[in-house]
Amino acid sequence: MAKDRIERDELASKLVDTASNAEDPLRAMAELLTDFVMEAEVTAKIGAEPHERNAERTTHRNGHRERRWDTRLGTLRLQIPKLREGGYVPSFIEHRKRSEQALISVIQEAVVKGVSTRKIEAVLAELGIAGVSAGQVSQLCASLDEKVRQFRERPLGEIGYVWVDALYEKVRQDERVESMAVVIAKGVNLEGRREVLGFDVIAAESEEGWGTFLKSLKERGLSGVRLVISDAHSGLKAAVRKVLKAEWQRCKVHFYRNVLVHVPKRSQGEVSEAMKAVFVQRDEKSAKAKAVELARQFQNRFPKAMEIFEAGIDDVLSYLHYPQPHRTRISSTNPLERLNLEIRRRTRVVGIFPHTGACLRLIGMLLVEKHEDWLTDDKAYLTFDDAPAEESATKIVSMAAAQ
Repeated sequence: MAKDRIERDELASKLVDTASNAEDPLRAMAELLTDFVMEAEVTAKIGAEPHERNAERTTHRNGHRERRWDTRLGTLRLQIPKLREGGYVPSFIEHRKRSEQALISVIQEAVVKGVSTRKIEAVLAELGIAGVSAGQVSQLCASLDEKVRQFRERPLGEIGYVWVDALYEKVRQDERVESMAVVIAKGVNLEGRREVLGFDVIAAESEEGWGTFLKSLKERGLSGVRLVISDAHSGLKAAVRKVLKAEWQRCKVHFYRNVLVHVPKRSQGEVSEAMKAVFVQRDEKSAKAKAVELARQFQNRFPKAMEIFEAGIDDVLSYLHYPQPHRTRISSTNPLERLNLEIRRRTRVVGIFPHTGACLRLIGMLLVEKHEDWLTDDKAYLTFDDAPAEESATKIVSMAAAQ
């Protein structure tokens, strides 16, 4: 008992000496305590103290190896004893569990929020943790990959409306930086709740690329699609009609831009107001009559603009086949564009993704968060029981005729 008391007093004295001479007293004391614990564990493991002659010892010490240990106190530099035979791992070091998971969670959250590696390194340095490289951040975030995979492979159900769009990110491929398309599909289920249906990274927006993506949604159970809203990309348009076999709505906002780019700036206001008169009509017949009137009015002044207008007006008016309360939201890709802006704000700080997996991980976690927010909204995005019976019947007949 007296010997135990002396050892504790000696330990306390060493702790005080270490703390008084250290720049960071808590970290220095933690390193000293870990040294004591490791020596005690090695002694018990081999059955002998350092330099002790003992017939029962199982092996001998063989120097030390340095190991970095990131903790909430900062980065500790451990001198772990090495053995000639067999290995030794300190009992208090578990592979990124318990209290250290808190630190990893902070780094993961920072990455998902779009914080650059340089900023993460600066923050961790303030906590006393040595610099974190881009590779280490990627390794720490690898656990997010499984969550993203489960989200991308989850089963889907009946979806009334689907919005699809793409944004481009720079990704390193085979030592080259390529601009790759991140394709995203959003939908509204029969409860009127928005969902992120899926996303992927493809080389280009070709019919083949879009077709493969849309087929993957169908294989996961996507059904009941009435209307697909997108821009007028030819490959996407062909894939929608071939794979989903649904009516297609050309984004009204993109259509405006496509027409007005061929109108002199001084006259854009005049043409824009005339186009608005087309889109405020309550039925397709009235809207098409207004469209004919507009084309006749500006044909001689802006022939190219009117050529584009007449070629695309039928596809832009598809939303008129659906209930009045839905029309504002299903007439353009604006709901998805807002999501794209949020993604770009987060990915801008990354610049160039080191590989496709890193791109899928970051954008995937952003979409998981947004998907969960949408499903827990207090109010439904759309309501499917507010359409008059005769309007619903007309819509069904129109869709059947189109198919």
